[in-house]
Amino acid sequence: MQITKAEATPIELKLKRPVQMAGLPLITSITAIFVRLETRQGQSAWGCTVAHPSLTLETPAQALQACQTCAAQVVDLHPLNIEYSLARLSPFTRQSPCALCTFDLALHDLLCLATGLPLYRLLGGYRDRIQTSITIPITPLEESLALAQERASQGFQILKIKGGLDAEQDVQRVRAIHQAFPRLILRLDADGGYTVQQALDVARALHNELETLEQPTPADDLNALCQVSRLSPLPVLADQSALSPASAIQIAANHCAHGFSIKLAACGGLQAARQMDAIARAARLSMMVSCLIEPAMLVAAGLSLALSSPNVQYGDLDGHLHLDQDPSLPGFVLREGWLIATDAPGLGYSVNLG
Repeated sequence: MQITKAEATPIELKLKRPVQMAGLPLITSITAIFVRLETRQGQSAWGCTVAHPSLTLETPAQALQACQTCAAQVVDLHPLNIEYSLARLSPFTRQSPCALCTFDLALHDLLCLATGLPLYRLLGGYRDRIQTSITIPITPLEESLALAQERASQGFQILKIKGGLDAEQDVQRVRAIHQAFPRLILRLDADGGYTVQQALDVARALHNELETLEQPTPADDLNALCQVSRLSPLPVLADQSALSPASAIQIAANHCAHGFSIKLAACGGLQAARQMDAIARAARLSMMVSCLIEPAMLVAAGLSLALSSPNVQYGDLDGHLHLDQDPSLPGFVLREGWLIATDAPGLGYSVNLG
């Protein structure tokens, strides 16, 4: 098998609703970059990433340039030697984990097509379905309740409530949603917006209403995260603080969190994410496989990772549901808040870039 062509295509995708997150400007669109590999044998494989300066710390221009550089290099590599190929591409993506993710997924997709296996089975095949949360963005109380009602009526049983701008209002919103929908599982993601004291106050006030508290304190302040994790009555997950295997080791070694939330585009793809999962398993930390606002193809890859490992306790794979006119269609099934894999070879998707 030989790669004969590689091309990278950026597409700006609008959101169905603007999304507000702590410390970030209002998000109305994201840029997705799709990479297509063609082989001499007539096979086509795809990879995908997203770039947004607020979400990934990379601009679309930076990610696209790195993808184009890798596209010129990958035609000289053996597509089935994934470790070697990614090692050869890594010098061109040191400042762009988003770009590395794209080629990581495309190479895994090609390997799956060669073997005839779906990605989740190739990675381990621990299960074929997982429950996902769906996000309630930062909105006024009445709008949050309306969104919770809408998601509950669609069959979702887990809500991930965004917070971090105002701790007291976050407590009020969570309590109101819990009172209105007491059977739903609630998670709170502060996106680094709290001080240590605010995080502990929120955790203590909501310990009967919440399942987890995600990234309560600023991403670059591991000492603050450690303090919250030691004293919180709730499990604390590191998200923006855990963007690589190196940061995962630091968090695990210093007991800074009870688990990690991993996003493929942020950490650099499946290779890095599986290393982080191994670190979490060795340290007896839980894992959440999460996502950015991203196309279904990228969500499908995250789902395959989540299904492959017994250590993944939490699923948060709803990013594609926030996009208007996603050019990728998922091969997985979403039913009553459960994501269910199919046995189609590869990542499980179809793509129409028009």
